[in-house]
Amino acid sequence: MSTRRGRAISAARGVLTGLVSGYAALAVAELVSVAVRPEASPLTSVGGAVVDRTPTAVKDWAIRQFGTADKLVLQLGILAVLALFAAFLGVLALRYRRGASLGVLVLGVVGAVAATGRPDSVSVLDAVPSLCGAVVGAGVLYILSGPLGSPASAHDGGAGAGGPGRRGFLLATAGVTAAATGLGYLGRRLNASSAASAEASRAALRLPRPASPAPALPRGVDLKLPGLTPFTTPKGRFYRVDTALVVPRVDADSWRLRIHGKGVTNPLDLDFRDLVGRDLIERDITLTCVSNEVGGPYVSSARWLGVRLDELLAEAGVKPPSRGGQADQLVARSVDGMTLGTPVETIMDGRDAMLAVGMNGEPLPFKHGFPVRMLVPGLFGYVSACKWIQDIELTTFDAYDTYWVKRDWAREAPIKTQSRIDTPRPFARLKPGQVVVAGIAWAQHKGIERVEVRVDDGPWEEADLAAEGPLDTWRQWSWRWPATRGGHTLQVRATDRTGYTQTDRRTGTVPDGATGRHSVVVDVN
Repeated sequence: MSTRRGRAISAARGVLTGLVSGYAALAVAELVSVAVRPEASPLTSVGGAVVDRTPTAVKDWAIRQFGTADKLVLQLGILAVLALFAAFLGVLALRYRRGASLGVLVLGVVGAVAATGRPDSVSVLDAVPSLCGAVVGAGVLYILSGPLGSPASAHDGGAGAGGPGRRGFLLATAGVTAAATGLGYLGRRLNASSAASAEASRAALRLPRPASPAPALPRGVDLKLPGLTPFTTPKGRFYRVDTALVVPRVDADSWRLRIHGKGVTNPLDLDFRDLVGRDLIERDITLTCVSNEVGGPYVSSARWLGVRLDELLAEAGVKPPSRGGQADQLVARSVDGMTLGTPVETIMDGRDAMLAVGMNGEPLPFKHGFPVRMLVPGLFGYVSACKWIQDIELTTFDAYDTYWVKRDWAREAPIKTQSRIDTPRPFARLKPGQVVVAGIAWAQHKGIERVEVRVDDGPWEEADLAAEGPLDTWRQWSWRWPATRGGHTLQVRATDRTGYTQTDRRTGTVPDGATGRHSVVVDVN
């Protein structure tokens, strides 16, 4: 056997040793997390820590590039990094067994720090899964990189003077891999079963009828044109932007909400039955994410069922600042540790701010906040739409900065008037003649007055508006274009009921939402 070939085989064994050791560590950590909580597993806690510490510009880029798959991409990236590091430690262990094993323990400490440093961490026990996994991984690395990894004798095909040789090494790695697979599978199954009660509580839930039903939508509110976004977004197509790597599964039967803080004279502690036992309102409301670029997809509309938030605050003794209230900010906290800050004045100005329990006629989906989420019409989601809400604290903007404000986003963020072309799609190839150009426009809590379209640098032409729905929803529009041959740029702008017309000045999403006019390029031939 040549020296070069021998080194290659040794390196391959080192890589395999490291990967198997890392795999065993993650599997054991997954199983141990069952006894603590699923969110304490290393992949979730480290991923969450990465999200928390990622610069705003990078997060914005990830949302643009990967959309709702951004969390999957992050987890795969973390796994790739861990695999590379594990492979490196495996090769290092060929010469420095103790040092490489210590490196695995250091990784465990990093995972433990990440787990206990997350906003949703409940105790130091969150460190246990990472530490247990690291101890097992270090032990596996130390053993597999010892005598089992010694070169095999050429005479016996596997029994060398230095140890059992190749056959024993392969059997050992196969055994560890099989055991790790079993432990990891068991851990995932047990963690999944721990969410079964939450899923059962949602399946058994029958929402009460609203005391204040949503007004009937006028005929013609949905133009039902091919390629045009429907007026009501199906739950499967409703956008999702949040930082939760694992969607929380909260049992409605154990859910509680506390309302407390500055200016609260009657603190409230509610369970789910208390909440849905109150008068419920039903409203059509369009939500928008501040990460939505001009023409972007992160805007959706649904029919929501919930309890008026201003009435709950009034019951707790809260007054808006304009009436002498002590608090100007409501801080909503989610079970995953997220914090959102909303102006108290806005919540209590009469708009249909609510704690929602239903969406499009059924209980909230888990990924949209079951059992309870907050929403405030007219404000971007990062300051108003807290999912999986469990705590409401009244405070001031001067006293506390919430999660996104600490990351350079604005404290107050009313939704900006925007419009979008849905059809034709960018770079569509069209035939000359009449072409239907259509899309949506939104200016929640202000309303859309006019939508205009122009071709290239031509004059602005007024589009036909669909029937107007509730003030807090978007509005469809259409325009018939006598298309002529050649390449063309279609552009749209909206004017809201305050008289404001969209600016052509393009800005990014940070700190309080994008501005500019959406355009698409098409080819007519």
